[in-house]
Amino acid sequence: MARHVRTLALACLALVGNAWGASGPTPGPIARYFIDGKFDDVKDDVALAIQNRGLVIDHVSHVHAMLERTGKDLGTPQPIFREAQVFSFCSAVVSRRMLEANPHDIALCPYAISVYVLHNEPKRVYVAFRRPGAGEPPVAHGRLQEVEALLDGIVREALGLP
Repeated sequence: MARHVRTLALACLALVGNAWGASGPTPGPIARYFIDGKFDDVKDDVALAIQNRGLVIDHVSHVHAMLERTGKDLGTPQPIFREAQVFSFCSAVVSRRMLEANPHDIALCPYAISVYVLHNEPKRVYVAFRRPGAGEPPVAHGRLQEVEALLDGIVREALGLP
């Protein structure tokens, strides 16, 4: 029930405009959005947006925890993130079409969306993903537009953007 209430709330935000001041995406090989808010809320909204498409999150990488744990051993204990997680997932439908067009694009699987807060920006939550086909000729990029649209749609839903 709570999932449906949150989905309805996100839909309402998308209709009236984002009250949190979300921004993005940035140009380049990494699409990066940001929103002022709480990490846990944004993380949960991204997970929900993935699940709303009938997709299963295969793995959550706890990047912040790993860097905190290993930084001391590497002699670089300064923090980078306050929190950082990466969701890995796949879409059988989108991936199949992509890989039928070019099986070498398997390197793009699974898809990943990162949610993080930089150590020096405690109130800003970033959400980012690799743009498939960035730097490739436009012909090659065409077959990957569906993947980018999927990832971008998930992030926009999570952030309440149109």
